[in-house]
Amino acid sequence: MTVVPASRCPRPAAANDTGASAARPAAPTTARGDASASAAAAPSPRQPLVEVAAATFGYAGRPVLRDVSFTVEPGSAVAVIGPNGSGKSTLLRALAGELAPLAGTVRTTHRPAYLPQDSRPRSDIPLTAFDVALMGTLARRSLWRPPHRSDRRAAYAALAAVGLAELRDAPFAALSGGQKQRVLLARALAQGSPLLVLDEPFAAVDAAAAGELEELLLSLRVRGHGLVVATHDLASARRFDRVLCLNGRQLAFDRPERALTATTLTATFGREALVIEGGGRAIAAAAPHRHSDHGER
Repeated sequence: MTVVPASRCPRPAAANDTGASAARPAAPTTARGDASASAAAAPSPRQPLVEVAAATFGYAGRPVLRDVSFTVEPGSAVAVIGPNGSGKSTLLRALAGELAPLAGTVRTTHRPAYLPQDSRPRSDIPLTAFDVALMGTLARRSLWRPPHRSDRRAAYAALAAVGLAELRDAPFAALSGGQKQRVLLARALAQGSPLLVLDEPFAAVDAAAAGELEELLLSLRVRGHGLVVATHDLASARRFDRVLCLNGRQLAFDRPERALTATTLTATFGREALVIEGGGRAIAAAAPHRHSDHGER
């Protein structure tokens, strides 16, 4: 189990989309072997994949997100919601090991497969869908080491898991928005981690593609994956096992019917949300998401 205390600040982990790799922090202990999208390192069904306790996160010593405590169990999905600037991306960066807490602890049993915002490869680089999926295997091998046969099997299995095996040789740049997002998910799955941390995976695709991607993500729970997904889609959040509400601090972490109440949504979104009571539950419509060049904090 990896413990990231407030006093230790790891170096950012990044494998860029052209295949170049920056220095990575020490990775959480994870089972190795012939990884595949359908056979991630098997976690104990009783041991949480993530434990965050009384954590505060920020930049240059300045807190932007306080009092965060939650767990993620194998086979469960957590939706992270909040307005722009609420701390969603900051939290996900901390789970990925790119940011140490200013206070409290973050514990993970496996190095997460992290899909940040705006993580698509440059369109001027001639990559196939398979090339992009294969990038995920860089998480467990050196950049200068050629892909092993097991790495190629993992990449192909990941594409098959997202329903795109037949497009393995298609140019990535020529794929639809929904297909590109599926390939990026395959890249994450190819890392072989049971923990997926995804920042706004539905934001860059149309409604139909977002619905298909959501179904695919939630189906991964059956294989024991744990998911932490930042989203602005409150209707989607209702389908997750737990909802984490943020706005500079943690406002709720509970089952959707308990977390997505009118009171909590008003506290979470403030003027950005229209809350309507109807049919025995609160319905909320968040303001449109606005991306920035540097990502939301």
